[in-house]
Amino acid sequence: MAKPHPADQSCDRSCDSGTEAFADAVREGLADADAGQVVPYEKVRRWLLSWGTDRELPPPA
Repeated sequence: MAKPHPADQSCDRSCDSGTEAFADAVREGLADADAGQVVPYEKVRRWLLSWGTDRELPPPA
């Protein structure tokens, strides 16, 4: 059997809530993707590349 990672042994209850919050966010994101609520990569890319320019774009929808 594999030895537990040292970080796992010293983790307190706050790790559990952080891990659970992360898992909840992943489940929510997967549900959104399954429902077709996604933004194409190219739209997000153009938006991010516009940050800090004179022609900053609004967030894609």
